[in-house]
Amino acid sequence: MHGKTVVITGSSEGIGKQTALELARLGARVILHGRHASKLKATRDEITIATGNDTIEFIVADLSSIAEVRGFGKEILSACPKLDVLINSAGVLIADRTLTSDGFETTFTINHLAHFVLTNILLDRIRDSAPARIITVSSQLHLSGTIDFENLHGEHHYDGRSAYCNSKLANVLFSHELSSVLTGSQVTSNSLHPGVIATKLLRQGFGSSGGNELSVGAETPVYLASSDDVATISGQYFQRKRIADSHPDADNVTLRRRLWNVSEEMAQRI
Repeated sequence: MHGKTVVITGSSEGIGKQTALELARLGARVILHGRHASKLKATRDEITIATGNDTIEFIVADLSSIAEVRGFGKEILSACPKLDVLINSAGVLIADRTLTSDGFETTFTINHLAHFVLTNILLDRIRDSAPARIITVSSQLHLSGTIDFENLHGEHHYDGRSAYCNSKLANVLFSHELSSVLTGSQVTSNSLHPGVIATKLLRQGFGSSGGNELSVGAETPVYLASSDDVATISGQYFQRKRIADSHPDADNVTLRRRLWNVSEEMAQRI
């Protein structure tokens, strides 16, 4: 990964941080992202000391605000004349329905809409950097998700875990549709399940103290970001570094395109 620039959302802790550490070990220039500068500085310093890689930087942004997402994208464009890998890793699970400052449901916004907006802001730069890769961290729980366009923001009913599952399905649909958009560009788009990992989200969202180590959770995103084995594979969902079955809706081109259009319309309102 020497000479490669990687941006990882949600990388001040958890799977995103471990992914950043592993890619830094491989020599990549890594742009970290999180909401808190102090935490990001500590993460940057920790990774630099652990790897000897001094090309670790960070950008602060709150993904619940579309305006901040746009600012984040502009900062990346300014800092990165070349962008080889974008890893959409940030994610939340919120038990009670909350709305962002833009009036959107928070889980849907952070897990899907923010990454949709960010990726589209960076898309021309990523195309110009081809061959390049876009990786979206989903979950096997996307298999339990549904896309209900009448209830995307929990307007009629809300359950925190269901909202999380639905947002993870949106991740897969977006990743698959993005692959179609990128046909012929030498830019790949894939999604993945990192495993059941001992993270804050697992503890707080599911009340579980179990899960595998963070290093296990980073294996598949690092593989998709760096391995020659997947250099030309696109539009797939991975688990344990292998292509796995995704939700049947991932093959529904009409649904995927509608989600894309609705997401675009939401972003344009802000």
